[in-house]
Amino acid sequence: MLWTLVVPVKPLAAAKSRLVAGAARLPGPALALAFALDTVGAALACGAVRDVAVVTADPLAGARLAALGARVLPEPPGGGLNAALAHGAREARRVRPDAAVATLNADLPALRPAELGRVLEFAAGFPRAFLADAAGIGTTLLAAAPGRELSPAFEGASRARHRASGAEEITLTGVDSVRRDVDTERDLLAALALGVGPRTAAVAGRARAAGAPSPARAD
Repeated sequence: MLWTLVVPVKPLAAAKSRLVAGAARLPGPALALAFALDTVGAALACGAVRDVAVVTADPLAGARLAALGARVLPEPPGGGLNAALAHGAREARRVRPDAAVATLNADLPALRPAELGRVLEFAAGFPRAFLADAAGIGTTLLAAAPGRELSPAFEGASRARHRASGAEEITLTGVDSVRRDVDTERDLLAALALGVGPRTAAVAGRARAAGAPSPARAD
């Protein structure tokens, strides 16, 4: 089964506020763009992915991601994340009515195409399926088979909401790169330990060269 992925990208100026506010003074907008580029680049390299639709209102992010080969959709005004994801899924099925559709977070800079392929292969066995994030609270991927509504319920404790909605939880091991979203300095440290994509590595390297402290390790 081949999948269309819907990836939401927030306006860069408002992205990754916890990285900006942290002790390491990391460049949130630059990292957010690098995360999205590395995530989408890895997704496009996955053999199970037919195409990637990015939903964003940010012109810079849209242009850079389109240059990678993503299809860019304007974000519907005032609807929030779940409305943006539902819009992306509808547009994907307007083009391909029989599409299998999955959402993927844009902040997975360590994403490995092979691990994403394993997750999507598992998801193909169920009408709807989801993958919890590394913290076990949120969701990094939600998938819907052809003919099934996506019904996204992201933000906050979305793992519990997606499970309650009847979606199957993906329980694979060895897919850490698909779980490792980045919101905090500790998250970034964990992603760097897994091995991030080239754009994230470059931005993190420039931040260190400019004198930003390395993210603090967990005790």
